[in-house]
Amino acid sequence: MLEYILKRTAGAIISLFVVITLIFVLLRLMPMEGYFGAEYDKLSEEVRASMLAEKGLDQPIYVQLFNFYKSLFQGDLGKSWIYRPNYPIVKILEKKIPYSLKIGVISMIFSLIVGIPLGAVMARFKGKFADKLGTAFIAIVEALPTAVLMLFLQLFFSSWFNLSLLFDKNNYATWVLPIFSISLLSICSYAMWMRRYMIDNINMDYVKLARAKGVSGSRIMFRHVFKNAFVPMAQFLPGSVLSTIIGSIYIEHLYSIPGTGSLLIDVIQLQDNTMVQALVLIYAAIGIAGMFLGDVLMALIDPRISFVKKGDDR
Repeated sequence: MLEYILKRTAGAIISLFVVITLIFVLLRLMPMEGYFGAEYDKLSEEVRASMLAEKGLDQPIYVQLFNFYKSLFQGDLGKSWIYRPNYPIVKILEKKIPYSLKIGVISMIFSLIVGIPLGAVMARFKGKFADKLGTAFIAIVEALPTAVLMLFLQLFFSSWFNLSLLFDKNNYATWVLPIFSISLLSICSYAMWMRRYMIDNINMDYVKLARAKGVSGSRIMFRHVFKNAFVPMAQFLPGSVLSTIIGSIYIEHLYSIPGTGSLLIDVIQLQDNTMVQALVLIYAAIGIAGMFLGDVLMALIDPRISFVKKGDDR
């Protein structure tokens, strides 16, 4: 078990290192104009050279990469170049992350308590009205382009329920649409996979044996089938949960939420490379952490998983 976790940890660290390094190198290979923003044409060659030297961009790329990792291990993500010139990125993120976390946590809880039970009910009444209704709902949400679906929710739900389109941290009514928008796709995903895994388990021998013994259908479904169906879902939950917590880039921008998602769009448009670099690092770390936790969680809750290679003694 310990060996398995250590291997997964090493793999996660290597993956994160590769992603960060690639992003760093690609951003440094951008055209020179990207380092100066709209002021590029107004600056002389001497001023440009001086600014590059001040930022350390005149050094070889491997030296820049070494200095970046050195600062990173000290908790320093660098300073913004354009968004807020010479202002520490860590301090900017301190004000942005709480918005994404609050909305993300609420969205995560909502999607879990709706999506998983929905999938269980659909499996329990397979082929009946509840299953057909749930399947139609999932099909519509999954089929529509995300941008179209979110705009539909924004335009029509705001008028139907008299909800504001602009986010206000002090008015919790303005949190409803962003939270529902972030949760919607996760709800469909949880419901779809829970239904699938539960239906797969319905055809297992242990279910047939329980039915032969006279155990009620509801007891079989929710005490045995649901429990076993949840095991394969555990692998995907940490990644999706962490992604939900950090918020949706598009949703935050759509509702003018001052979180990390809308910040990423702003700094990409401004070509503030150090800010882009820091935010991509955070999102990459969250994604890799989600995959790592999924592997470990699945191994912990399912004792049938083996940690040895094929052909080894068990």
